[in-house]
Amino acid sequence: MQETAQYASLLAKEFNLDYQHIRNVLSLLEGGATVPFIARYRKEMTGSMNEEIIIALQKRYQQLIILDKRKAAVLESIQEQDKLTEDLRNRIQKAMTLQEVEDIYLPYKPKRRTRALIAREKGLEPLAAMIFSQKITDVRKAAVNYLSEVKEVGDVEDALTGARDIIAEWISEDVQARSSLRRLYHRSAGVRSKVVKGKEGDASVFRQYFDWQEPLSQAPSHRLLAMFRGENEEKLRIQIAVDDDKAFELIHRKFVRSRTQAGEQVQMAASDAWKRLLSPSLENEIRAEYKAKADEVAVKIFAENLRQLLMSPPAGQKRTLAIDPGFRTGCKVVVLDRYGTLMHNETIFPHPPEHKVKEAVQKLKNWVESYKIELIAIGNGTAGRETEDLVRTISFGREVTTIMVNESGASIYSASKVARDEFPDHDITVRGAVSIGRRLMDPLAELVKIDPKSIGVGQYQHDVDQKMLQESLVTTVESCVNAVGVELNTASEQLLSYVSGLGPQLASNIIKHRDEIKGFSSRNELLKVPRLGAKAFEQCAGFLRIREGENPLDASAVHPESYPIVHEMAKKNGLAPEQLIGHKDLRNLIRPDDYITETAGLETINDIIAELEKPGRDPRKQFENVAFAKDIRTINDLKNGMVLNGIVTNITAFGAFVDIGVHQDGLVHVSQMADRFVRDPNQLVRLNQTVRVIVLEVDIERNRINLSMKLPKET
Repeated sequence: MQETAQYASLLAKEFNLDYQHIRNVLSLLEGGATVPFIARYRKEMTGSMNEEIIIALQKRYQQLIILDKRKAAVLESIQEQDKLTEDLRNRIQKAMTLQEVEDIYLPYKPKRRTRALIAREKGLEPLAAMIFSQKITDVRKAAVNYLSEVKEVGDVEDALTGARDIIAEWISEDVQARSSLRRLYHRSAGVRSKVVKGKEGDASVFRQYFDWQEPLSQAPSHRLLAMFRGENEEKLRIQIAVDDDKAFELIHRKFVRSRTQAGEQVQMAASDAWKRLLSPSLENEIRAEYKAKADEVAVKIFAENLRQLLMSPPAGQKRTLAIDPGFRTGCKVVVLDRYGTLMHNETIFPHPPEHKVKEAVQKLKNWVESYKIELIAIGNGTAGRETEDLVRTISFGREVTTIMVNESGASIYSASKVARDEFPDHDITVRGAVSIGRRLMDPLAELVKIDPKSIGVGQYQHDVDQKMLQESLVTTVESCVNAVGVELNTASEQLLSYVSGLGPQLASNIIKHRDEIKGFSSRNELLKVPRLGAKAFEQCAGFLRIREGENPLDASAVHPESYPIVHEMAKKNGLAPEQLIGHKDLRNLIRPDDYITETAGLETINDIIAELEKPGRDPRKQFENVAFAKDIRTINDLKNGMVLNGIVTNITAFGAFVDIGVHQDGLVHVSQMADRFVRDPNQLVRLNQTVRVIVLEVDIERNRINLSMKLPKET
């Protein structure tokens, strides 16, 4: 508890937040509470912190714990060497970063057999100390006393060389020197890339970086990651460097204090320390630091894109006919009921080489009529536009909405164990078509079945820290799932596994229990699920919905712990609890202050009232359909100056990719997004947003399309 209080005090200063609120957050996290639960149902304890702040606190809290563990290990190591002084202990304990701890520890860190260590073994450390003090005048005379055939110090030059090796190591391990040089790197380092000789042909994708240089501090994350990728593929050589003269001047000013022979020796050692020890070490360190920063930016973009995709507006529970288009292999067609259950599947061949158009049209008309289809979902891959054209020419005799669906990741799902378990008797083409239909009905419920890294939103996902990426994406999925809420009686195991407090095992247990009892009739029945105890129930119950259950409140986001408050509200107004749900005059009927308790403050009461007004409300926007230009089919149809409708499919640090209906997304560079400087593309666009763009350039050979959102005034 004392440690938690210390951490809370530190975090309160760092984040400029209330100490008690932070302590409450840390206690809740340590007690097993999830971030969505804390943000949604413990607002009084946290001062209404949102998920983003709680996650930032959680991350920094974990960093502080790691820092303290490292401090303890370093102290133990130095203690074992019998070199731990009180001053050294205090410096380590006061260090605020891992880098600071490692700098202090560097002179005591067990080393491999260095030149300095070999010189020490030859007994040259006292000579090095005398020279380093720069108080002696005749270094050669002093060196004579350290000549030894036994220790292989044959002459004065051998002795002085060994002494300089020791001094060079001392300089390289000096905390202040390393700190000053780090500041120099941050202030003035440059990054340079060159193509590896003989790899010019293979490295064409990195052509921009064949001879590139810029200030490191100004290099955007996507350029750094591109260069690092080129280096990893052995196509580029990357160097991060500062001006040698400026670096040496810093070292010289600190360590060379006289113009004597000793000062000359220290100067020689300082030059060696920079070139042989400090420069390579600090370049690696700075490289790792900037790579980590670039990773963080890329992961943040990926997570934000994933959030937008998962929170895409659902078309809703409608009878859907889904088509996974193809030419030679035909178009796989599936029929899904309102709950996404597979009712029928078949393959049609309306396109070349079969070209059975009449047969395909008749079958589509029959299925639409027989199954009372409301939606037609068409994958946007190969033959997607051609299939859409065909479907839009058909008169179905009833209102049917036809929509192109981004099928990224559908093939990943169709080949996965999840899909095989769900459809053991169908091949991957059927599973892929089902996924296309379901992701139109409810993108969130379907996309959680796919590894987030395979969905295809973001940049350089294979180049960034994979652990950081995975943690960020899982957190994002959990946040979205719990923000929307989950229908307990229809949710898949994958969707349930992301609900606060559950996870894969409890989700599996819920599914099995649900099958046994033929569906849950109340939230309280969750307590009968094997291994789902009171703590897990507390965490998950508010995010699970049971429509048409025994208790109407079970269909809302009101937590069961707050049901007594709702009953009290109803009792005071002479109503049944269910009569409060959807009540048109609820705000005038109920005074929030009348229902505040020790555990439920004003924030919770207002949340309850808002939920009663619109129970189970979906935070996602209303679904909209977008039509592409009918006469634009392939990249060959594009001409400079064309103004088209498009859908944002991906957002990166350098711009946004837009689907304009030609199977190849075009790029709107960040400089082409507005008539003003745009630092972050997310300021202007969202995934799946409809945008108007103008074609700037079409490179058919490289299959690239450059677009702009800066349209002429008349458009």
